[in-house]
Amino acid sequence: MAKKCILITGCSSGIGYHCAKRLQEEDEFEVIASVRKEEDVERLISEGFKTVLIDVDSSSSINDGFKEALEICKGDLFALFNNAGYGQPGAVEDLSRVSLKEQFETNVFGNLELTNLALRLFRERGEGRIIQNSSVLGFISFKYRGAYNASKFALEALSDALRVELKGSDIYVSLIEPGPIKSSFRKNAYKKFKEHIDMEKSYHKEAYKNSIKRFESDKDDPFTLTSEAVYVELKKILKSKKPKDRYRVTIPTKLFWYLKRVLPVCLLDEIVDRV
Repeated sequence: MAKKCILITGCSSGIGYHCAKRLQEEDEFEVIASVRKEEDVERLISEGFKTVLIDVDSSSSINDGFKEALEICKGDLFALFNNAGYGQPGAVEDLSRVSLKEQFETNVFGNLELTNLALRLFRERGEGRIIQNSSVLGFISFKYRGAYNASKFALEALSDALRVELKGSDIYVSLIEPGPIKSSFRKNAYKKFKEHIDMEKSYHKEAYKNSIKRFESDKDDPFTLTSEAVYVELKKILKSKKPKDRYRVTIPTKLFWYLKRVLPVCLLDEIVDRV
């Protein structure tokens, strides 16, 4: 029997790279890893990956990369893991239209465009798995994370609507909601902070100084797990006949999911403010 095929975005490092590598090692699924830079394509190919170029900020790149992925798996794609994304830090009042648009281009619009391409194929083959890498910040808002919060809230809303629209089919939509995971996320976020936030003119200048110390620190947040924790949940989704709607990863995610359901908003705000 031919191995089922999965396309994973954002595989240059972190969660995407780890999940692609682990799936390839176990050799139960055919893995197609996508990245947005040519040098990463060459690197992954040298490591034995089947790799395509997909920049989720570009419609032409999405279409070309998806077409190439289908050629690799001979049109028989089983799952799409939308992992590509980044976080734009900054207080809401310091966010520009450009910075928010860029955040949504990567985390929402490109995700949706690729998902819809996969859906057409899944409709034809009668089954499929759409797996979204969301976040604890997809259902709880933290200060200075408004742009990222908004993009992940939007991703979760679209995924919930799509799940209902697919009811009765064998196409399932699942959200993975990680908390702190060891990755390049903080480093990439710091780049976006410096690119889009004018710290010197901000009311939040002093708070930003503390944030910069955290960005530059090698110290992990409490309860930080490795990407293996996400891989475990990804594998469950791929193996399950009826995957769940959400898979919560790390203690903070599970704790805040519970607190949001039981606490009044004013008390929850106090807790979030102290985190």
